[in-house]
Amino acid sequence: MSSVRTPDPDSGWLGEDELASIRRRLPLLYVEAVPVRTDGMGRVTEVGLLLRVGSSGTIARTIVSGRVLYGETLREALFRHLEKDLGPMAFPQLPLSPNPFQVAEDFPAPSPTQFTDERQHAVALAFVVPVTGTCDPRQDALELTWMTPEEAAADAVAQEMEGGRGTLVRAALASVGRLY
Repeated sequence: MSSVRTPDPDSGWLGEDELASIRRRLPLLYVEAVPVRTDGMGRVTEVGLLLRVGSSGTIARTIVSGRVLYGETLREALFRHLEKDLGPMAFPQLPLSPNPFQVAEDFPAPSPTQFTDERQHAVALAFVVPVTGTCDPRQDALELTWMTPEEAAADAVAQEMEGGRGTLVRAALASVGRLY
């Protein structure tokens, strides 16, 4: 006879030591989201870039990003990270069918790809997500800056982003017809 067990509500979370050990041995799955504002025709009018203290202690621009937990769907992970970084009143409009515009593979530097993460090898599914509400950055985000697509794609902004995320923002804009 098998025993009935109550599931651990935090089974997707790892302790710091466990996470460090896993990062040395396995690639981890992440979701990344480029928050955007759209007009009535669905055209991207603004791109939201976060400003946060990077892993090296420097201030850098970035996008919404985080791990997918064990047993969590991509939609749940996207929603959780958007709410965590942009606040509960951001009202993200998640895609009906979560298909990423790009798969970004991060490696510790030096990287065979254009994306780096000094901590780990990670695979990130990247999405463009419209938000309709009020964004109030939380957690480790210092602020959210709304930029025109042209401003967000500028070389100067790409240089402010760590790990190749400027390239990912440009790919996001290209995927929605805002970068040619």
